[in-house]
Order: sequence, then structure tokens, then C-alpha cells
Amino acid sequence: MGIIAERISFIKPSPTLAISSKAKELKAMGRDIISLSVGEPDFTVPDYIKDAAKKAIDNNDSRYTLTPGTVEVRKAIKDKLLRENGLEYSVDEITVNCGGKHSIFNVFMATIDKDDEVIIPAPYWVSYPDVVKLFEGKCVMVDCHAKDNFKLSPKDLENAITDKTKWLILNSPSNPTGAAYTKSELKALAEVLLKHPHVWVMTDDIYEHIVYDDFEFANIIQTEPKLKSRGVIINGMSKAFAMPGWRIGYAAGPLDLIKAVNKLQSQSTSHAASICQTASAVGLNGDMSFLQERNKAFKERRDFIVAELNKAKGVQCLTPEGAFYVYPLIEGLIGKKTKEGKVINNDSDFAEFLLEEKGVAIVPGVAFGLSPYVRLSYACSLDVLKEASKRILEFCESLS
Repeated sequence: MGIIAERISFIKPSPTLAISSKAKELKAMGRDIISLSVGEPDFTVPDYIKDAAKKAIDNNDSRYTLTPGTVEVRKAIKDKLLRENGLEYSVDEITVNCGGKHSIFNVFMATIDKDDEVIIPAPYWVSYPDVVKLFEGKCVMVDCHAKDNFKLSPKDLENAITDKTKWLILNSPSNPTGAAYTKSELKALAEVLLKHPHVWVMTDDIYEHIVYDDFEFANIIQTEPKLKSRGVIINGMSKAFAMPGWRIGYAAGPLDLIKAVNKLQSQSTSHAASICQTASAVGLNGDMSFLQERNKAFKERRDFIVAELNKAKGVQCLTPEGAFYVYPLIEGLIGKKTKEGKVINNDSDFAEFLLEEKGVAIVPGVAFGLSPYVRLSYACSLDVLKEASKRILEFCESLS
């Protein structure tokens, strides 16, 4: 009898973290590496949030909190959801977890039984399928191509639903594409879901505040409030507030589901870090005007990298509505050879050879379920992005 549980064989390590680790290793060995692989804002945490954390430390705010989070932070989330999304939740319908990934993990652990189906539009964030598989659920992947701006159509959603469907996951703006659903697109998807009352919807809103060109964010539950009784909102502090290492995520949904999540959490992490909860409450209640300047910088980077990538022969890159990723098609480079004679058979080869030859780390589209694409993060300075794009263009130009 082996010591490792069989369920571990159902999943694989996060490919984005694996590539990031490889890039760090090469850098530690003295290589000149630029990493565009990580979804981590390069901005710092706003001072008023850092000050709140320091004050919490000085006040010895270091005891156990309630399992679902302090009343203070859950009230801040409750107020945020009402103020920004027009959705009313009670404090007891909100649970605070150790990052958005943990929120998703908890919700699926509390709800997925063996062979329950989860509809996942592809390309998708890398962790969705593995979390579903860990609990012996079945992933139903629906390809969403560039011609549809990587968005799920009502027809494809209808065709994917069976009597075993338990969840639909929607991530808008999206990781890896940056594509975001309009209110009318969400309304059309909601109409399909209303015909299938056994299907729940998880809306992952982690990039809610990072949108461009006057795009107006909405999630499917605020677009169709009838879905509130079978919908869960996932969000957190990592992206908009540049607090990925603070590990604060949250879920808002029907009371019975949130109680189940809290029961699980009481036997795992107990609760999120007390200091981080206090600081997050201050952040959610505070002035978020800092986002305007940051989004302006993100937009400048987005416009630059899209224009540069579209200069490369064999590469096609759409302009995303939000987040800080681009997802260019590299179909025109498949079959080409590097200067060393290595053949690019797929997007994994492209990413590997680019890292080897030019020291630029990106993530192959296979990690997100749709090839031949690659994902580049522009959550870095414009100067870094300029050097990275120069190397990418040189690499593409060298292919024959």
C-alpha cells in the first residue's frame, strides 16, 4: 500500500507556477530572464491598507477570528457588493478564505459529488479543472474561439448542459484572455440557465476592477437576480489591491452553501489571517481612486504589447477588455524551425524555445485548454515589456 492518496493522481501542479519557478531558477543561475508568466500586479499595496495592517499588529490583533471571517471584514464585503454590484447579502451569506483559489476549492469541495459535471469555458484559468477533478467531478470543456472573442455562446452552453450538470464557471474579465462579458451577453447566458434550474453558476470576479475603454463590468447574478439563489460570487484582494501574498478571498452565496463551506474551513485553515482580514476591511471601505492611475498604466501596456505582437509574422493578438493578459494565436509559427533546427510543433515548444533562446517566460495555451495560443502577462513595467517584446519579435523573425 502506497502512502500517497489516489486522488493526488487526478491533478497536476499549476503550470503557471511551474513556469514561474523555472524562470526564477534560471535567473538565480545568472541568466537574463524576463518573466511574463505570472498574474501578479507589479504595483504596491496602497499605503492606507499597509497602515491598517501595522496598526492591527500594534493592537495585538492576533487572536483566532470567527471561521467565516470577522464581522468587520464580512460587513465590508457586504457593503461592497451592495454599493458596486447592487446585490444584497447578509453577513452570514459571506465567507472569507485564504485567497480566491481557496474560496473556489471550498465551494467545490462542499458541493461536487462523484461524476457531477462542471461546465468550464475554454480557455480557462488553470486551476478550475484540477479542483473539479480532485473531488471526482467531470469537467465539460467548451471551446470558445477568437472569432467569438473567447466567450461562451448561449447555444454552446445549452448544448453542454445535461441532467448531471451541477455548475457553470464564468470568469470575466478572463484569465487567460482578458475577455469580458457585456451585460447583454450575460443576460443571454442567464436565459439559458433559467431553463435549467438544477445548474448553479460560479462567477469569478477577481479582475472586476481592471477594465479598459469605458467597459462596464457586470456579473451574471446582478444581470439576472433570479440566479442569486443558485449562484456564488468569488472575489478577493489579490488583483485590484495588489495583495496576492496576503491571501484574502471571499465567496458570497446562499446561506446553506456558505454554512457548508464554513464547516469545511473549520476543519482546515480555521480562518484567514487576522491581520490581513483587518487590513482588507479597511481596503474595501477605503478610497479606490488609485485604480484609475493603475488602470491607465495597464491600458498603456496592453495597447503596446498588442501592437507589438501583431507586428510578428504568424502571430495574431486580440485586444482584451480587462485583466492584464493577452492571448495571441501563434498558428502561423507552427512547423517553423529555430536557428538550432528545433521544430515548433505546438505552443509548448514555442514557449520552451523562447525561454531557452531569448530568456522570456510565457505560458503555453495548452495549460489553459486552447491551443495554439500563448499567454503573456503585462503586469510589469512598460520598460520590461518593451525589452520582452523586442526579444519575442527577434525570436519570431529568426524562425524559418
